[in-house]
Amino acid sequence: MNTPSPFKPPVSLMIQGCTSDAGKTTLVAAFCRILQRRGVNVAPFKPQNMALNSAVTRDGGEIGRAQALQAQAAGLAPRIDFNPVLLKPTTDRRAQVIIHGHAVDTLDARAYHEYKRVAMTAVMQSWQRMTDEFDCVIVEGAGSPAEINLRDRDIANMGFAEAADVPVILVADIDRGGVFAHLVGTLELLSASEQARVKGFVINRFRGDIGLLESGLDWLEARTGKPVLGVLPYLHGLMLDAEDAIATESQAKSGTRLKAVAIAYPRCSNHNDLDPLRLHPEVAFTWLAPGEPLPACDLIILPGSKAAQADLAWLREHGHDVAINRHLRYGGKVIGLCGGYQMLGRWLHDPEGWEGSPGSQPGLGLLDMETTLASEKQLRNVAGRLKVPEGTHRAGADGTAIHGTINETIGKNKQENTKETADPGAWVAGYEIHMGVTYGKALENPAIRFDDGREEGAISTDNQIFATYCHGLFDQPEALTALLAWAGLKNAVAVDLSARREADLDRLADAVEAAIDWEKLGACMTFPKVTLRDF
Repeated sequence: MNTPSPFKPPVSLMIQGCTSDAGKTTLVAAFCRILQRRGVNVAPFKPQNMALNSAVTRDGGEIGRAQALQAQAAGLAPRIDFNPVLLKPTTDRRAQVIIHGHAVDTLDARAYHEYKRVAMTAVMQSWQRMTDEFDCVIVEGAGSPAEINLRDRDIANMGFAEAADVPVILVADIDRGGVFAHLVGTLELLSASEQARVKGFVINRFRGDIGLLESGLDWLEARTGKPVLGVLPYLHGLMLDAEDAIATESQAKSGTRLKAVAIAYPRCSNHNDLDPLRLHPEVAFTWLAPGEPLPACDLIILPGSKAAQADLAWLREHGHDVAINRHLRYGGKVIGLCGGYQMLGRWLHDPEGWEGSPGSQPGLGLLDMETTLASEKQLRNVAGRLKVPEGTHRAGADGTAIHGTINETIGKNKQENTKETADPGAWVAGYEIHMGVTYGKALENPAIRFDDGREEGAISTDNQIFATYCHGLFDQPEALTALLAWAGLKNAVAVDLSARREADLDRLADAVEAAIDWEKLGACMTFPKVTLRDF
């Protein structure tokens, strides 16, 4: 633990956005990395987050995945105080409420509005611990502070900023268009005290001739009396953990040797599990958007889900269950992660209605197992060895070989595919976040053997299906290479997501450091241990 500094009070700055996905998360991460590189005892903080991407902390709780990324930028292990309130939607009207890392209830919007007094107490408890320990805390808002219908009892934006007396920067995304309307309109909808709290603006994702923007910047400063603190460039190819939205656009690659498709159902969670596949230069990776048919491919991934029964019903409604069965008949491979793992079994039971209406639903029936949702969520960081056998052959969903020549029958290949490798298995490290308890004969052929001796997940007897609760399955280069080999991509290029993330955090910090007008920012606030001469 960092030693508390005699510097009091701690420096704090809150980044609020005119819209969701304006750049709040990345700007907080950038400030954390810039200050961390200069020896400042800095940490991130997000009072309330609504996201289906989450991470397990060092203290055994659950926070937003974006705050885990910001913690990495600050050189810290994730902890629950970085995100004291996390909301995970289960339907369009209800969300699981996580306080200090642990689920306390599932509430609809009106009930949560009443609960906000309790949530705000938790937020301020975490804030007190943060300010006791760190010299500088960079805070991220949520959505927009101009959502006037949510102003009463707000704990995510100006409600927190006023309670904690934190200065605010507004960030807007120029790539969306209407950036001046976003900034001026947002400011106009704030109260007088909130307007005074806004110290300046940052414009994000600019590409083009900055000279053509300057007249607009001059007008904005004259109109609002607030400085433009920086215009951040559009950084192509930046691979950082998304807070919630799925990047469904395909990345153009040449020389790919394996085609992978992940199904983006409505309550898809922890979709950044698949970032290593998106990043891999030899994998043509696609998120299957709603309404699209499942294309011919080598590998289908069923990702996590916050409402597995509802997402399974959606999957059936779109005919993907039929397409998955056809894919398997032609020798294709399937990986099920967490909720996707549960869907592969014979039954999903939710007797208490934790993820929707109470009841049971038949699964895809591809693994001999069942899952029952329980009240206690499993939260743990894990590490161990894959038990995946070597793959020998796959075919596309249309029955044709994607790579290599089929010179044996599928039945013979399936028999050969059950031979396990002689090595101890590729090293895998990740985390578990699930309420389901899975049981059945399929678990007798586990997918992973963890270091604590526990065996987890399942591999089908024909070696075509790999299923696990382990998030971060592909993060380690060794595990990624082994699973790609199982899917048919032999001798794959090694890809290290952690190293790429570190490089991109530094790239982001360099760009923000160069773009911010530190003299203007210095007129608003002073960072500890850092002077303008440092920039």
